[in-house]
Amino acid sequence: MTMIQIAYLVIVFIAVAGGVFGLMRLLTSNPTQSRLDQIASEHAETFLNESSQWEQATNKLTSPFATLSLPSEGWENSVLRIRFMHAGYRTQSIPFFYFGGKTLLALILPGIFFLYVGVSRLEINTDVSLFFFLILAAAGYYLPNLALAHIIKLRQRDLFENFPDAIDLMTVCVEAGLGLDAAMKKVGEEMHVKCKPLAEELHLVNLEMRAGRSREQALRNLALRTGVEEIEGLVAMLIQADRFGTSIASSLRIHSDMLRTKRRLRAEEAAAKIALKLLFPLIFFIFPSLFVVIIGPAAIIIHRVLLPTMAGG
Repeated sequence: MTMIQIAYLVIVFIAVAGGVFGLMRLLTSNPTQSRLDQIASEHAETFLNESSQWEQATNKLTSPFATLSLPSEGWENSVLRIRFMHAGYRTQSIPFFYFGGKTLLALILPGIFFLYVGVSRLEINTDVSLFFFLILAAAGYYLPNLALAHIIKLRQRDLFENFPDAIDLMTVCVEAGLGLDAAMKKVGEEMHVKCKPLAEELHLVNLEMRAGRSREQALRNLALRTGVEEIEGLVAMLIQADRFGTSIASSLRIHSDMLRTKRRLRAEEAAAKIALKLLFPLIFFIFPSLFVVIIGPAAIIIHRVLLPTMAGG
């Protein structure tokens, strides 16, 4: 029995055993946990994300595999936890889902490859099969990193695009006589329809201040959770205005104008890059097609008529 056949049998055994174990975990429900989830869902806040049944089933499936790649200690204070907050994931089950997904993908992708090789009965060298195994395992392990980076990018872009409107609403509320805390609460309620992530972040700021934290610490936590440079600038401006007693309404108006100018400059920069981005499709895809359409008939006529005539045919 060759090494490929042994590896194929091992992968099939792991896949079947993992599938049976996952089905048992999914189909077996814990009455105590179900009751606790029901009580928690009855008293949950409307602005906070609630885990669906699909997420709970996925967490049950990935939790046993997460222990294989989850760091034993220190990850709570790591950069990865901050990236989870930037992506909007704040539940305790997210690390198990993330690291469990990394482990499963690192095992499933090579398993699919060896399953295809075994079914097709392809003759592959041991070194080549080991190379493909390492490449697919590494790709499956780092694929969740790319997905997390993409989610963070989309969320931060959504926050940046809707943040000037939120500042305008906050300015109107402050000029109407509301305090900063009440203004942030009102803006969070109004922005829930247009930008739900921003509404959730403002709601968390109000919850922290209601729990007893200072306004400065709550605002700094807002900047840490979002990771958006413009929100960090607003937090620094609000803290300085609160310390030195300057007008918050005028500071908000100036900051809003600055954000709109920055957003317009980003749009102009993206528009200026269009010509350069269109250059490569034109050169490699459109121009060759035009050359074939324009020069093709002439080349056929030259090949059929001119070249035989010049050869004396």
